[in-house]
Amino acid sequence: MWWVLIEYGTFGVRFKRWDMVRVPSGVFLSILLGVVAAAEPAPGYAQARAGSMGVASAPRLNFSAPQMELARAVADDPDLAAFYGANGLSPLFLGSENAPRRAALKAAIGFMPRHGIPSARYAPETLSDRPAVLADEVAYARQAAKLLRDLTGGVLTPSRVDPEIKRVPRRPSIPDLLARLQSASAPATVFAAAAPRHPAYVALQEALAAHADLVVPPGVARAPEALWRVGMQGQGVLPLRARLKAIGFEAPAQDPTRYDEALSGAVAAYQRAAGLPDDGVAGPRTIAMLNGDGPSVQGLRQRAITVALERLRWMAGEDLDARHVWVNIPEFSTTIVENGQEVFRSRSVVGKDTPDMRTPEFSEMMSNLVVNPSWNVPRSITVRDYLPKLKADRYAVPHLDVVGSGGRVLSRDSLDFSQYTAASFPFRLRQKPSEDNALGAVKFIFPNPWNIYLHDTPTKHLFGNAIRAYSNGCIRIGDPVDLAHALLSRQTDDPAGVYTRARDSGRETWLKLRPAVPVHLVYFTAWPDASGRVRVLDDIYGRDARVWQALQAEGAAPAS
Repeated sequence: MWWVLIEYGTFGVRFKRWDMVRVPSGVFLSILLGVVAAAEPAPGYAQARAGSMGVASAPRLNFSAPQMELARAVADDPDLAAFYGANGLSPLFLGSENAPRRAALKAAIGFMPRHGIPSARYAPETLSDRPAVLADEVAYARQAAKLLRDLTGGVLTPSRVDPEIKRVPRRPSIPDLLARLQSASAPATVFAAAAPRHPAYVALQEALAAHADLVVPPGVARAPEALWRVGMQGQGVLPLRARLKAIGFEAPAQDPTRYDEALSGAVAAYQRAAGLPDDGVAGPRTIAMLNGDGPSVQGLRQRAITVALERLRWMAGEDLDARHVWVNIPEFSTTIVENGQEVFRSRSVVGKDTPDMRTPEFSEMMSNLVVNPSWNVPRSITVRDYLPKLKADRYAVPHLDVVGSGGRVLSRDSLDFSQYTAASFPFRLRQKPSEDNALGAVKFIFPNPWNIYLHDTPTKHLFGNAIRAYSNGCIRIGDPVDLAHALLSRQTDDPAGVYTRARDSGRETWLKLRPAVPVHLVYFTAWPDASGRVRVLDDIYGRDARVWQALQAEGAAPAS
């Protein structure tokens, strides 16, 4: 049913023949159903069809019984159907000549715990050491395709885990990867190259493998519960120093009983690694973790790292070597990264931990920054926060204009807000550029369906807090002007001057970024710092817990 007459031309010579059209892999059962259908045409169909098209006869396909059986066996997997359909139903794993591929797959399965995924997910017990029948070929092929899918785009579909994760992995073609495996002289390199190559992925793998990274070996005296600050002194500092030294956080001292600046720095480094506020004060929580009391520090750390590896696999298709803006939600930070190096950092405020305010995860292109922005109040905020006030007093919230159709500012004298509900309210509210504008002096636009953007804020005191989840979903920047200068620096020799002239105009001014800059809103509770040591953060929205549970359900994380 997929026979077509194709006209070919080579160096001026043209001829016609019947041939098969390859069906895109997204079509059910892909080309292999066409192979099966074409191999068993209705009597006289090909000849009659060929005659009607002016061709003497159409060729008949002569597939062997094993080939037909292979076609039917993989027809339920579009990736395998497309691959085998394209290679003429040739085996990829059967036969002594394919032993290197089998060995490479088994080695890759054995290495999967380094990616945070148990080897058992790939049923190694089903892969025969001496494959001889079709079922062996299909077993190897299914596990190879599964492993390649997992490494190149993640085990999970992010939005199914949590609807606030808007990220859509850019998965490569599995049939193309299998074809690469077929042609590779060293098959192991295909599996090795499938995982993300980002340095953070490697650092996370190394941290996952370092089982005793933050676990003090047995035999080291416990540190007594206390509250140690710089300048304090006592015998309890000695075991504190000893436990820190045992896990690589040594602090030199003239007086080992004194809690000095060097020891405070070592405590702060430990706190960063353990996901605690890094204030350098050894209080009850820090000492309890250092003593191994309460919840398993190592268990929580291993879980965070495992989830972080999966999240990076979701981003395997993103070019993280290119210049980009990186907003790590649980770290409350915004950075610019160029050539793998952080060149800008600012504290940030992210969305509150409520269903309609949590900051979503996604990637987009930042195209403009807007100086002296007007604030178009989101409708959800308008009807939730401001409509009740307007119903009580039509002149409430006087800093906001009421805007009608066509963008016309309406006089409140003629408006009766009491007649409107949240569903029927027909107006917009807008705040003009001003010193106390909710968006501050500048906002940063990367168009997206959720109306999320970065912006300045007049509420500066919140940046001094350790936990900074206060916004309605957008990201507030602690150093917005410096961010604007950094973003403009690629397109002008005087970014500060360009920004200042726009700011001094007093008018809303859009400055286009050339080229646009990728921006990634991410959620990593485990991430390496500049030294390569992995720091663990609080799961402020509970998203990592949901990812972890989903990985366990898929057999892609330890059961406990």
